[in-house]
Amino acid sequence: MIFVLFGPGGAGKGTIAKQLVARDPCLWLSRSWTTRPRRQGEPEDAYVFVDRATFESRARGGGFFEWAEFLGNYYGTPLPTPPPGRDVLLEIDLQGARRVRELEPDATLILLRPPSLEVQAARMRARGDDPQHIAKRLAAGAAEMEEGMAIADEVVVNHEIGQATAETAGIVDRYRSAAREGGGSCGGTTGTVDPPSDPTPDNPTEGS
Repeated sequence: MIFVLFGPGGAGKGTIAKQLVARDPCLWLSRSWTTRPRRQGEPEDAYVFVDRATFESRARGGGFFEWAEFLGNYYGTPLPTPPPGRDVLLEIDLQGARRVRELEPDATLILLRPPSLEVQAARMRARGDDPQHIAKRLAAGAAEMEEGMAIADEVVVNHEIGQATAETAGIVDRYRSAAREGGGSCGGTTGTVDPPSDPTPDNPTEGS
C-alpha cells in the first residue's frame, strides 16, 4: 500500500514521517530528492541532497515517481522500491500528492495542516528559513490548503507532534485493516503509537 503524507512547509511532515517509521515495522519511507541546500541543523537524511545536474539526469532517465519545481528548487520522489512486505510512506508537497493521485489512484492521501498561519510561520523561523522564503510559503499556503482538502482522503491538524502522529498512525491502521482484513503483512499495528515523551508544537524538523 502507498500512504502519502503531504502539506505545506511548516506543517511538520518530516517529523511525523520519522515518528511513524520509527514505530511501525510495516512502513518504509521513500526519501525524496531535492536541489535546495540543507538547512543548518537539518538531518543529512532528511532528503537526498543533490545538484541540479544530478537531479535532471535522473529525471531524464525516468528515475522519479514524480517530481516538480517549487520556489526555484527541484523536489522529486524516486521510484519506490520497498523491501518485501512493507508499505510505502511518501512525504511530499501538494504537487507531488496531485501526481501520485493521478498515477496511483488507490494511494491514501493524508493532508497534514498546521493549526494556524502564525504557528506555521513560527515553525519555519525555528528551522532557519529566511523571511522572504517564509512569506512565499505562506502566500502559496492558502491555495495549497484549498486544493489539498479537495484531493485528500484524510486530514490531520498538527497541534503537537504526539497527537498528530497518533492520529496519522490510526489512519494507516484503519486503511490497512479495510484492505487486508486484519492489518499489515508484517503483523505490526500503528494504532497504538505512543506520543514522544516531550512533544512540542513548534518542532522545526519538517521536510519541505
